[in-house]
Amino acid sequence: MNPARTRHPRTGPAPAYAGSAQAPAPGWTRLAPQTGAAFELAPGDRLTLLDPAGEQVSDLYLVAAGDVAEQFSSGRTTDFGNSIYVSTGSSLWSNRSRVLAEVVDDTVGVHDLTLTPCSQATFDILYPDLGGAAHPSCFGNLVTALAPYGVGPDSIGVTLNVFMDVWTDAAGELHIDPPPTSPGDRFTIEAAVPLVAGVTACSAEKSNNGTCTPIDVLVERAAAHR
Repeated sequence: MNPARTRHPRTGPAPAYAGSAQAPAPGWTRLAPQTGAAFELAPGDRLTLLDPAGEQVSDLYLVAAGDVAEQFSSGRTTDFGNSIYVSTGSSLWSNRSRVLAEVVDDTVGVHDLTLTPCSQATFDILYPDLGGAAHPSCFGNLVTALAPYGVGPDSIGVTLNVFMDVWTDAAGELHIDPPPTSPGDRFTIEAAVPLVAGVTACSAEKSNNGTCTPIDVLVERAAAHR
């Protein structure tokens, strides 16, 4: 079992949500299955990722808007937080040891900081049944979404894989279980600096219990929630 479930246990069922698997709530942006988008955030703005159908991962990657060479660092987030698990109260650090954002709400407590976003190579190597056929990927979707901001493919590293249930057993073997989300579960960050956030509705069927579904996104400007 993933130790994140003990470190950050659920405190109740998924919150009520005015949207559904068929349509997002008013004011929310829907990412269709196996797609991605970029969102601009000013300091104090909040970004919420919500699972409207259940058991769906969303990859999140952050870059500083003023200098996109400053990017989210899984390693520094792990190092400075002294944990490979993040939840409410955690800081998300950059490769320059600066806090990019804080996690301010999390109804699940299970997320991954270890795996890179799925790519075409992921499907070529780990999905041999596909026979090398072209497949949508989080990496490809992040590349497309972040390219207008000057972020190149080689600049996209390990993502924060929101709702992804990755854990290692006593023998050191990696396990990926279905995301422990129900419709309405959400994860919210608050920007500490001007940011561009790349967000996906994960494309890897094996990470999403066999079926890829949407992710709903809400941006709340600082003045609206203070």
